[in-house]
Amino acid sequence: MRKSRNWSASLAVIVVAVSLLVGACWAAETVGRPKILGIAYVNFLVSDLDKARTFYGEELGLPTGVVRNGNFVQASYVVNQYQRIELTKASPGTHGSYLLEIGLATDDLMKMRTYLTAKGVGGVDDIYPWPDGTKYFVLADPEGNKIVFIEQKRDSPESGAVREISHNLIHAGFIVQNEKTENQFYQDVLGFRPYWHGGMKDDETNWMSLQVPDGTDWIEYMLKIPADADKRLRGVMNHISLGVPSVAEAAKELKAKGYTGFEEPKIGRDGKWQLNLYDPDMTRVELMEFMPVEKPCCSEFTGTHPKP
Repeated sequence: MRKSRNWSASLAVIVVAVSLLVGACWAAETVGRPKILGIAYVNFLVSDLDKARTFYGEELGLPTGVVRNGNFVQASYVVNQYQRIELTKASPGTHGSYLLEIGLATDDLMKMRTYLTAKGVGGVDDIYPWPDGTKYFVLADPEGNKIVFIEQKRDSPESGAVREISHNLIHAGFIVQNEKTENQFYQDVLGFRPYWHGGMKDDETNWMSLQVPDGTDWIEYMLKIPADADKRLRGVMNHISLGVPSVAEAAKELKAKGYTGFEEPKIGRDGKWQLNLYDPDMTRVELMEFMPVEKPCCSEFTGTHPKP
C-alpha cells in the first residue's frame, strides 16, 4: 500500500511538472511578434578613427552623438533621433567584414526575446543596458551576421541638422551565401517583407531587398559573392544607404566641400538615382533617392517607398 501511495504521489508530481511545461510552451508560442520598426544603427569597424571621423563627421556632415555603448564603440554619428552610424576601432590585421553589427528597433524588447526563444532561435543573449540606459540583446542570423535588438518608442517626427547630407538611413546590405536559410530567419521568423530584387542581368538575382515588417527600412542580400572576396569587394557589398531628396544636389554639396572621392551619379537597376561614396576603409556609403524615376529591372516594387 505504501509503495502504491509513493507511486501515486510521484505520478502527480510528474503530471504537474508536465502541465507547467506544456503551459509555459503554449504561452510562449502564443506570444505574438512585437513590432520591428526599422534600422536603429549600423556599426562599422575602422582602421583609423581620425580619418573615419573626417569622412562621417565633416564630409557627410553627420552630427557627433554621445557614445551609448562605451565598451567598444569609439564614435557615434547621428542620422536622426532614431538612427546612428557607430564606429569601432579595428584591431591590427583585421580580416573579413568591416560591417560589425546591425541594430534593429523594436517597441517591446522583452516580448521580442520571448518570441524568438519560442520560435526556437538559438543563441539569443540576455537583455543588458548600455551606459546610457538603452536596453538591448544580441543574436546572430543563420550566417553569423550580428544582429542587435534595441527598444525604441518612435512617437515623435524625425529631424536632422541642416549641415548633414541625409537624415534617413534607409537600408543596410550584407553578403549572403544561402538565400533560403536567411529567408527562414528574416521572413519566416521576423516577418520581413519582399521589397524588390534584381541583378546585373534581367534574368538573374544579385540583390534581394526585404523591408522591416513595421516600417520602410530594408536589408539587402548581396548574393553570388565569392567566399574569399577581398576587402574592397566586401566593402562594396557590406554597405549602408542614406536617403536623399536629390542625388544631384548631394553631389553639388560634396563638391562644394572639396570632397571628390565618389563615383558619378547614376540610375541603378532599381530605377533610383544613386551615388556611391567610400569611407577610408573602402566601406560603401550609398546615397539614394527615395523614389524611382524609371521602371526597375527584373521585378516590380512590392512595398512602400521610404519618405524624405
